[in-house]
Amino acid sequence: MGLLDKFKKKSNTKKPEKNVEKKSTKTGKVDSAKKKNPKTRSFDPTLVPSAEKETTSKKDSSKKEAVKPSPKKAKKEDTKNAYRVLIRPVITEKATSLVANGQYVFEVAPDANKVEIRKAIQNLYSVTPVKVRIMNQKARRVQYGRNTGTTKFWKKAIVNLKSGDKIEIHEGV
Repeated sequence: MGLLDKFKKKSNTKKPEKNVEKKSTKTGKVDSAKKKNPKTRSFDPTLVPSAEKETTSKKDSSKKEAVKPSPKKAKKEDTKNAYRVLIRPVITEKATSLVANGQYVFEVAPDANKVEIRKAIQNLYSVTPVKVRIMNQKARRVQYGRNTGTTKFWKKAIVNLKSGDKIEIHEGV
């Protein structure tokens, strides 16, 4: 089988390591440490040419300068039961146009109330809502051929934030 062959090949492809005696470039003698245990290798700075030492030190210093701390995002608190209250953000044309006014639309649990929604937004996105409005969306009858049924009943919440606050849920939409 294809899956088991991968494991088989790994075990078969291991080759026994040969003890190769290497001569040191300066002394002409055999390095006894490498001869005894080839797996234990240590870095010998005398064997590296001086030009390579300078280039490695320049690279290290440039890497240290290039690394800058990323801007800190608002630290999220413990989300607690927010995942039970807020089901998903509603991304529609109307909902994305409301973002310009500082209003965000979420699908919430049918048994959630305004206080629970406000706490969930605070815990999850670290912003305090000014106003929360909720609407019940009724179930609709649907028909697929001869089969009839209903869509799910759900609840929608429109959350108003302060003018400076933002929630990044509509990125790339």
